Amino acid sequence: MKGINVKMEYDVRDIGLASVGQQKIDWVAKWMTVVNRLRDRFIDDGVFNGKRVAICIHLEAKTAYLALTLQRLGADVWITSSNPLSTKDDVCAALAKNGVHVFAKHGASDAEYNGFIKAIVEAKPHVVVDDGGDICDFFHSHPECASELKGICEETTSGVNRLKELESQGKLQYPAVGINDARSKYLFDNRYGTGQSTWTAITHLTNMSVAGKVVVIVGYGWVGRGIAIRAKGMGAEVIITEIDPWKGLEARMDGFRVMPITDAAPLGDFFITATGEKKVIRTEHMEKMKNGAFLSNAGHFDYEIDVPGLQNIAKSHEHVREEVDEFTLSNNYRLYLLASGGIINIAGGLGHPVEILDLSFGLQLASMHYVLSSKNLEAKFYKVPDEIDEMIVRERLQADGIEIDVDMRDQF
Repeated sequence: MKGINVKMEYDVRDIGLASVGQQKIDWVAKWMTVVNRLRDRFIDDGVFNGKRVAICIHLEAKTAYLALTLQRLGADVWITSSNPLSTKDDVCAALAKNGVHVFAKHGASDAEYNGFIKAIVEAKPHVVVDDGGDICDFFHSHPECASELKGICEETTSGVNRLKELESQGKLQYPAVGINDARSKYLFDNRYGTGQSTWTAITHLTNMSVAGKVVVIVGYGWVGRGIAIRAKGMGAEVIITEIDPWKGLEARMDGFRVMPITDAAPLGDFFITATGEKKVIRTEHMEKMKNGAFLSNAGHFDYEIDVPGLQNIAKSHEHVREEVDEFTLSNNYRLYLLASGGIINIAGGLGHPVEILDLSFGLQLASMHYVLSSKNLEAKFYKVPDEIDEMIVRERLQADGIEIDVDMRDQF
């Protein structure tokens, strides 16, 4: 894929991995029909031409294709990963070969990660794709880097919550669009995407049957719903733990058992966190778990499971297979932590199915186009405009050759 002429700047693990990464990018490109249709729609309007775009999101093949699509539309793209555990080094190398400014390495230290954020933000981008709010935080601490900024497009629940909190405190200094709150995001990405890819990763890493097992899911938002329905379909008994009474009752009416995590701890074979909150599985829960229980996290940040606490109560710790760590407790029970407590579907797998992220990244692409096309957006939180939200799903239906009825309600 030909890129625009830019000075090649990057910091990746091994540029020699580029051919492997390019093969992965070329594969997903075949199936990202919404992104491709929007590219063709925007190719001649010049909105992205010469604009600097900064992206901080899980960096794998589908993200890379979004970056290369923006580059093809004329943007100068600067990219890092929102989570070092989800970074794919071969994909980073391929982006670097294509002239994208990429700063990311799998397993980067906190210092390296912060340095990568600094590297892309110092480019003074015109628009940003954020995933968890780290770039937004950097802008608020270093406003000189936001001198050209027209807006931020936030991908995930955790980041949207941070933006809303800033706005409620009167501290939000930049326009921000909540991608995660759009129906074409949470109905498909959070539910179907995370639901499928979480179990794909878990079964790949463990080679264990789900049928006949007890699965405990902490949190029954859209992510928890998706994980639960797939666990049920695979033959598991599902227990939901919640702090929200509405979601707890919804889970019960969806056919799942509902109880506090303390009561669920001795019952589960698989535990999956999906809350976005800190330490929802703690040592007092781990000490009650059965021998051989598996712990995994489907949330954006790696703090939902108290991994330092698990390390403290374990009398031994051994890395037993790829992305599987065995912790032996004082009672000689073994607990297995998957993907180091990072976001399981990407840190331990391939991430969302291509067609699902095609919807989400189509929404990102259209929202960035909206931000760059708008005049004088205020420093506040914006919903994705309804017409953009609807356009994304209609593009997908058309690409799949599916027709729906015309709304005739105003004719009568």
